[in-house]
Amino acid sequence: MASRSGVKSYRVSFDFYITPGVKILLIANFGIFILEAFVYHFSGPAEYGLLLTRFGLVPAGVVPGLRIWQPFTYLFLHDVNNFFHILMNMLMLWMFGRELEMVWGRNRFLRYYFLTGVGAGLLNVVVKTVPALLGHGFSYVPTIGASGAIFGILIACAILFPDRRVYLFPIPVAMSMRMVVAIMAAFTFLGTFGLGDDKVSHICHLGGMLVGYLYLRRGSFLYSVRNSVSDWQYKRNRKRFDVYINKHKNEPPSRPDRWIN
Repeated sequence: MASRSGVKSYRVSFDFYITPGVKILLIANFGIFILEAFVYHFSGPAEYGLLLTRFGLVPAGVVPGLRIWQPFTYLFLHDVNNFFHILMNMLMLWMFGRELEMVWGRNRFLRYYFLTGVGAGLLNVVVKTVPALLGHGFSYVPTIGASGAIFGILIACAILFPDRRVYLFPIPVAMSMRMVVAIMAAFTFLGTFGLGDDKVSHICHLGGMLVGYLYLRRGSFLYSVRNSVSDWQYKRNRKRFDVYINKHKNEPPSRPDRWIN
């Protein structure tokens, strides 16, 4: 049957709203969350706890147990008893992650995402291993969630789009992206002292922001170090030159001028 001429075919596409890298991360996180829910409801809380201990970020598993995959796999696990946990993480990933991916491209965005997420996990392990070195034993509490990488995305947006106007719920006033991230960093820092929800890994949040900031500002640090070394070398050579001139200023020239007018 021949198609009728003049009839247009329309296709609804959400590619403009979800960039490829963010789409991959959303599918992976929600897919694993559904798998966690199946394990919890069909195998029981005990098996679910074993899953978190195996693939969550457990300091005692990473350091003595050599489970080197945990700083990576913990990023994809979320609490099945708290849907708000994964919902907020994925909402912030979509809101701010796609902004970065549109500027950087998929590959660079994904590298940065895992750099900050894994880096935050490693810092969390280091901080929680310090008490073990003092004889207090290793921590066996698993840390899960993509919050470390999400906070890395937030600090990147604050650096790249500092004056972007956003709203911080429930404050009904538009603020700059830099101010929003500063407020969130302040609350997270206070959380490390026990203020707020103890189930939140504030160390991972701060770790993601710290790793992201150092990574994005590494050029400035390197240039600063290079300029400091260059200035020191210049001052040293200048001082040596002045010492040499002062030492030999009263001596006659080695090749006196013999031209006669």
